[in-house]
Amino acid sequence: MHAALLLLADSRLPAGGHAHSGGAEEAVRAGTVTGPDDLARFLRGRLATAGLVAAALAAAACELGSAAVDTSERVDGDAGTGEGDPAMLPWRRLDAEADARTASPAQREAARTQGRLLVRTARRIWPSPALESLARAVPDGAHHPVALGATAAAAGCDPGQAALAAAYWSVTGPATAAVRLLGLDPVAVHRLLADLAPSLGATARAARTALHTWTADPGAPWTTNPDVPWTADPDDRRASSPDIGRATDPDLIGVEFMSDACWAALPATTAPALDLLAESHLRAETRLFVS
Repeated sequence: MHAALLLLADSRLPAGGHAHSGGAEEAVRAGTVTGPDDLARFLRGRLATAGLVAAALAAAACELGSAAVDTSERVDGDAGTGEGDPAMLPWRRLDAEADARTASPAQREAARTQGRLLVRTARRIWPSPALESLARAVPDGAHHPVALGATAAAAGCDPGQAALAAAYWSVTGPATAAVRLLGLDPVAVHRLLADLAPSLGATARAARTALHTWTADPGAPWTTNPDVPWTADPDDRRASSPDIGRATDPDLIGVEFMSDACWAALPATTAPALDLLAESHLRAETRLFVS
Protein backbone atom coordinates (compact mmCIF):
# COMPACT_ATOMS: atom_id res chain seq x y z
CA MET A 1 0.00 0.00 0.00
CA HIS A 2 2.93 2.36 0.58
CA ALA A 3 4.08 1.76 -3.00
CA ALA A 4 0.56 2.52 -4.26
CA LEU A 5 0.58 5.77 -2.29
CA LEU A 6 3.83 6.79 -3.98
CA LEU A 7 2.35 6.09 -7.39
CA LEU A 8 -0.78 8.06 -6.54
CA ALA A 9 1.19 11.09 -5.32
CA ASP A 10 3.65 11.03 -8.23
CA SER A 11 3.35 14.19 -10.30
CA ARG A 12 4.07 12.07 -13.38
CA LEU A 13 0.75 10.27 -13.02
CA PRO A 14 -0.89 11.06 -16.39
CA ALA A 15 -3.97 12.76 -14.96
CA GLY A 16 -3.39 16.38 -15.97
CA GLY A 17 -2.27 17.67 -12.58
CA HIS A 18 0.75 19.45 -14.09
CA ALA A 19 -1.61 21.85 -15.90
CA HIS A 20 -3.01 23.33 -12.68
CA SER A 21 -1.14 25.84 -10.52
CA GLY A 22 -3.46 25.84 -7.51
CA GLY A 23 -3.68 29.63 -7.54
CA ALA A 24 0.07 30.17 -7.83
CA GLU A 25 -0.02 31.62 -11.35
CA GLU A 26 -2.47 34.38 -10.46
CA ALA A 27 -0.69 35.01 -7.15
CA VAL A 28 2.52 35.59 -9.09
CA ARG A 29 0.72 37.82 -11.58
CA ALA A 30 -0.78 39.85 -8.73
CA GLY A 31 2.59 40.25 -7.04
CA THR A 32 1.51 38.31 -3.96
CA VAL A 33 4.15 35.63 -4.52
CA THR A 34 7.51 37.02 -5.66
CA GLY A 35 10.05 34.67 -4.11
CA PRO A 36 10.67 31.76 -1.73
CA ASP A 37 9.48 33.56 1.41
CA ASP A 38 6.17 34.55 -0.17
CA LEU A 39 5.79 31.07 -1.58
CA ALA A 40 6.34 29.48 1.83
CA ARG A 41 3.55 31.61 3.32
CA PHE A 42 1.28 30.87 0.37
CA LEU A 43 1.81 27.11 0.69
CA ARG A 44 1.22 27.11 4.46
CA GLY A 45 -1.98 29.08 4.04
CA ARG A 46 -3.18 26.83 1.24
CA LEU A 47 -2.46 23.69 3.25
CA ALA A 48 -4.32 24.99 6.31
CA THR A 49 -7.45 25.82 4.29
CA ALA A 50 -7.99 24.14 0.92
CA GLY A 51 -5.53 21.38 1.83
CA LEU A 52 -7.39 20.40 5.00
CA VAL A 53 -10.75 20.34 3.24
CA ALA A 54 -9.35 18.29 0.35
CA ALA A 55 -7.73 15.84 2.77
CA ALA A 56 -10.99 15.25 4.65
CA LEU A 57 -12.97 14.79 1.43
CA ALA A 58 -10.37 12.38 0.08
CA ALA A 59 -10.41 10.37 3.30
CA ALA A 60 -14.20 10.16 3.21
CA ALA A 61 -14.16 9.12 -0.44
CA CYS A 62 -11.53 6.47 0.26
CA GLU A 63 -13.59 5.02 3.09
CA LEU A 64 -16.67 5.05 0.89
CA GLY A 65 -14.71 3.49 -1.96
CA SER A 66 -13.30 0.80 0.32
CA ALA A 67 -16.84 -0.08 1.38
CA ALA A 68 -17.79 -0.50 -2.28
CA VAL A 69 -14.77 -2.73 -2.91
CA ASP A 70 -15.40 -4.85 0.19
CA THR A 71 -19.05 -5.28 -0.65
CA SER A 72 -18.35 -6.29 -4.25
CA GLU A 73 -16.16 -9.09 -2.90
CA ARG A 74 -18.79 -10.32 -0.44
CA VAL A 75 -22.10 -9.88 -2.26
CA ASP A 76 -23.23 -11.97 -5.25
CA GLY A 77 -24.94 -10.32 -8.17
CA ASP A 78 -24.90 -6.87 -9.70
CA ALA A 79 -25.43 -3.98 -7.29
CA GLY A 80 -27.17 -2.07 -10.08
CA THR A 81 -26.22 0.52 -12.61
CA GLY A 82 -29.30 2.67 -13.00
CA GLU A 83 -30.31 5.99 -11.54
CA GLY A 84 -31.96 4.20 -8.64
CA ASP A 85 -28.80 2.35 -7.64
CA PRO A 86 -28.38 3.07 -3.91
CA ALA A 87 -24.59 2.86 -4.27
CA MET A 88 -24.65 6.11 -6.28
CA LEU A 89 -26.35 8.33 -3.70
CA PRO A 90 -23.44 8.53 -1.22
CA TRP A 91 -21.06 9.54 -4.00
CA ARG A 92 -23.42 12.29 -5.11
CA ARG A 93 -23.88 13.49 -1.54
CA LEU A 94 -20.14 13.59 -0.95
CA ASP A 95 -19.50 15.39 -4.24
CA ALA A 96 -22.21 17.91 -3.33
CA GLU A 97 -20.40 18.53 -0.04
CA ALA A 98 -17.24 19.25 -2.02
CA ASP A 99 -19.23 21.62 -4.23
CA ALA A 100 -20.60 23.46 -1.20
CA ARG A 101 -17.08 23.97 0.11
CA THR A 102 -15.85 25.51 -3.16
CA ALA A 103 -17.21 29.03 -3.44
CA SER A 104 -15.53 29.98 -6.71
CA PRO A 105 -17.20 28.70 -9.90
CA ALA A 106 -13.78 28.72 -11.56
CA GLN A 107 -12.38 26.51 -8.81
CA ARG A 108 -15.34 24.17 -9.04
CA GLU A 109 -14.85 23.78 -12.78
CA ALA A 110 -11.12 23.18 -12.36
CA ALA A 111 -11.69 20.62 -9.59
CA ARG A 112 -14.20 18.70 -11.70
CA THR A 113 -11.89 18.75 -14.72
CA GLN A 114 -9.07 17.33 -12.62
CA GLY A 115 -11.37 14.78 -11.04
CA ARG A 116 -12.73 13.62 -14.39
CA LEU A 117 -9.23 13.16 -15.83
CA LEU A 118 -8.04 11.34 -12.71
CA VAL A 119 -10.94 8.88 -12.74
CA ARG A 120 -10.50 8.25 -16.45
CA THR A 121 -6.83 7.44 -15.92
CA ALA A 122 -7.31 5.50 -12.69
CA ARG A 123 -9.97 3.22 -14.20
CA ARG A 124 -7.30 1.93 -16.58
CA ILE A 125 -4.58 1.61 -13.94
CA TRP A 126 -6.59 0.34 -10.95
CA PRO A 127 -9.90 -1.14 -12.23
CA SER A 128 -12.30 -1.09 -9.29
CA PRO A 129 -16.02 -1.11 -8.37
CA ALA A 130 -15.39 2.12 -6.47
CA LEU A 131 -14.24 3.98 -9.56
CA GLU A 132 -16.99 2.49 -11.70
CA SER A 133 -19.72 3.54 -9.28
CA LEU A 134 -18.24 7.04 -8.91
CA ALA A 135 -18.03 7.46 -12.69
CA ARG A 136 -21.69 6.45 -13.04
CA ALA A 137 -22.81 8.59 -10.11
CA VAL A 138 -21.04 11.79 -11.26
CA PRO A 139 -20.56 11.40 -15.04
CA ASP A 140 -19.56 15.04 -15.54
CA GLY A 141 -16.61 14.61 -13.19
CA ALA A 142 -16.42 14.46 -9.43
CA HIS A 143 -14.39 17.02 -7.51
CA HIS A 144 -10.72 16.13 -7.50
CA PRO A 145 -10.47 15.24 -3.77
CA VAL A 146 -13.42 12.85 -4.14
CA ALA A 147 -11.86 11.29 -7.22
CA LEU A 148 -8.52 11.06 -5.43
CA GLY A 149 -10.06 9.27 -2.46
CA ALA A 150 -11.86 6.79 -4.69
CA THR A 151 -8.64 6.18 -6.61
CA ALA A 152 -6.77 5.64 -3.35
CA ALA A 153 -9.31 2.98 -2.35
CA ALA A 154 -8.97 1.30 -5.74
CA ALA A 155 -5.17 1.29 -5.34
CA GLY A 156 -5.42 -0.35 -1.92
CA CYS A 157 -4.61 2.70 0.21
CA ASP A 158 -6.38 3.48 3.46
CA PRO A 159 -8.23 6.75 4.23
CA GLY A 160 -5.29 8.18 6.16
CA GLN A 161 -3.06 7.68 3.15
CA ALA A 162 -5.68 9.24 0.89
CA ALA A 163 -5.77 12.28 3.18
CA LEU A 164 -1.98 12.52 3.08
CA ALA A 165 -1.96 12.32 -0.73
CA ALA A 166 -4.55 15.11 -0.95
CA ALA A 167 -2.58 17.31 1.43
CA TYR A 168 0.57 16.64 -0.58
CA TRP A 169 -1.15 17.51 -3.86
CA SER A 170 -2.43 20.77 -2.37
CA VAL A 171 1.09 22.19 -2.00
CA THR A 172 3.31 20.41 -4.53
CA GLY A 173 1.34 21.62 -7.55
CA PRO A 174 1.62 25.32 -6.60
CA ALA A 175 5.26 24.85 -5.60
CA THR A 176 6.18 23.35 -8.97
CA ALA A 177 4.22 26.07 -10.77
CA ALA A 178 6.11 28.77 -8.87
CA VAL A 179 9.43 27.28 -9.99
CA ARG A 180 8.33 27.53 -13.60
CA LEU A 181 6.75 30.97 -13.26
CA LEU A 182 9.47 32.71 -11.26
CA GLY A 183 12.53 30.71 -12.23
CA LEU A 184 13.12 29.77 -8.60
CA ASP A 185 15.82 27.36 -7.51
CA PRO A 186 14.10 23.92 -7.49
CA VAL A 187 16.29 22.79 -4.59
CA ALA A 188 15.25 25.78 -2.49
CA VAL A 189 11.58 25.14 -3.24
CA HIS A 190 11.90 21.48 -2.31
CA ARG A 191 13.47 22.63 0.94
CA LEU A 192 10.24 24.54 1.58
CA LEU A 193 8.26 21.36 0.93
CA ALA A 194 10.52 19.39 3.24
CA ASP A 195 9.88 21.95 5.97
CA LEU A 196 6.16 21.39 5.42
CA ALA A 197 6.40 17.62 5.95
CA PRO A 198 5.28 17.71 9.62
CA SER A 199 2.35 19.94 8.67
CA LEU A 200 1.35 17.55 5.90
CA GLY A 201 1.15 14.71 8.40
CA ALA A 202 -0.73 16.85 10.90
CA THR A 203 -3.23 17.91 8.23
CA ALA A 204 -3.88 14.30 7.24
CA ARG A 205 -4.43 13.33 10.89
CA ALA A 206 -6.75 16.30 11.45
CA ALA A 207 -8.75 15.32 8.37
CA ARG A 208 -9.21 11.77 9.65
CA THR A 209 -10.11 12.98 13.13
CA ALA A 210 -12.75 15.33 11.74
CA LEU A 211 -14.20 12.60 9.56
CA HIS A 212 -14.80 10.27 12.49
CA THR A 213 -15.67 12.80 15.18
CA TRP A 214 -19.35 12.09 14.61
CA THR A 215 -18.93 8.40 15.44
CA ALA A 216 -18.18 9.19 19.09
CA ASP A 217 -21.91 9.01 19.86
CA PRO A 218 -22.71 5.29 20.27
CA GLY A 219 -26.35 6.00 19.50
CA ALA A 220 -25.65 7.57 16.13
CA PRO A 221 -27.08 5.63 13.18
CA TRP A 222 -24.66 3.95 10.80
CA THR A 223 -21.89 4.25 13.33
CA THR A 224 -18.40 2.92 12.69
CA ASN A 225 -17.51 3.15 16.38
CA PRO A 226 -15.74 -0.12 17.23
CA ASP A 227 -17.17 -0.06 20.76
CA VAL A 228 -20.73 -0.35 19.49
CA PRO A 229 -21.99 -3.96 19.34
CA TRP A 230 -22.55 -5.18 15.81
CA THR A 231 -25.62 -7.03 14.63
CA ALA A 232 -26.41 -9.11 11.58
CA ASP A 233 -30.10 -8.27 11.81
CA PRO A 234 -30.98 -6.75 8.39
CA ASP A 235 -33.69 -4.67 10.05
CA ASP A 236 -31.17 -3.03 12.36
CA ARG A 237 -29.91 0.31 11.03
CA ARG A 238 -26.44 -0.64 12.20
CA ALA A 239 -26.42 -4.06 10.52
CA SER A 240 -22.77 -4.45 9.69
CA SER A 241 -19.87 -6.84 9.60
CA PRO A 242 -17.54 -6.55 12.63
CA ASP A 243 -14.48 -7.48 10.60
CA ILE A 244 -14.75 -4.50 8.25
CA GLY A 245 -16.83 -2.11 10.33
CA ARG A 246 -19.29 -1.12 7.66
CA ALA A 247 -22.52 -2.31 6.08
CA THR A 248 -22.32 -5.36 3.82
CA ASP A 249 -25.81 -5.13 2.37
CA PRO A 250 -25.47 -3.52 -1.09
CA ASP A 251 -28.37 -1.23 -0.22
CA LEU A 252 -26.31 0.13 2.67
CA ILE A 253 -23.05 0.76 0.82
CA GLY A 254 -21.55 3.97 2.14
CA VAL A 255 -24.73 4.89 3.95
CA GLU A 256 -22.64 5.77 7.01
CA PHE A 257 -21.64 8.82 4.95
CA MET A 258 -25.23 9.94 4.49
CA SER A 259 -25.68 11.14 8.06
CA ASP A 260 -26.10 14.88 8.57
CA ALA A 261 -23.82 14.54 11.59
CA CYS A 262 -21.11 13.10 9.38
CA TRP A 263 -21.32 15.97 6.89
CA ALA A 264 -21.24 18.52 9.69
CA ALA A 265 -17.98 17.04 10.94
CA LEU A 266 -16.18 17.55 7.62
CA PRO A 267 -13.98 20.68 7.64
CA ALA A 268 -15.35 23.70 5.82
CA THR A 269 -12.35 26.01 6.14
CA THR A 270 -12.53 28.66 3.45
CA ALA A 271 -9.85 30.61 1.62
CA PRO A 272 -11.46 33.69 0.02
CA ALA A 273 -8.12 34.80 -1.41
CA LEU A 274 -7.85 31.57 -3.40
CA ASP A 275 -11.40 32.06 -4.69
CA LEU A 276 -10.57 35.58 -5.86
CA LEU A 277 -7.34 34.41 -7.47
CA ALA A 278 -9.20 31.67 -9.33
CA GLU A 279 -11.81 34.08 -10.70
CA SER A 280 -9.13 36.57 -11.79
CA HIS A 281 -7.10 33.83 -13.43
CA LEU A 282 -10.12 32.77 -15.48
CA ARG A 283 -10.26 36.27 -17.02
CA ALA A 284 -6.54 36.59 -17.70
CA GLU A 285 -5.62 37.09 -21.36
CA THR A 286 -2.53 34.86 -21.19
CA ARG A 287 -2.21 31.81 -18.98
CA LEU A 288 0.45 29.17 -18.65
CA PHE A 289 -1.77 26.97 -16.50
CA VAL A 290 -5.41 25.94 -16.86
CA SER A 291 -6.17 27.03 -13.28
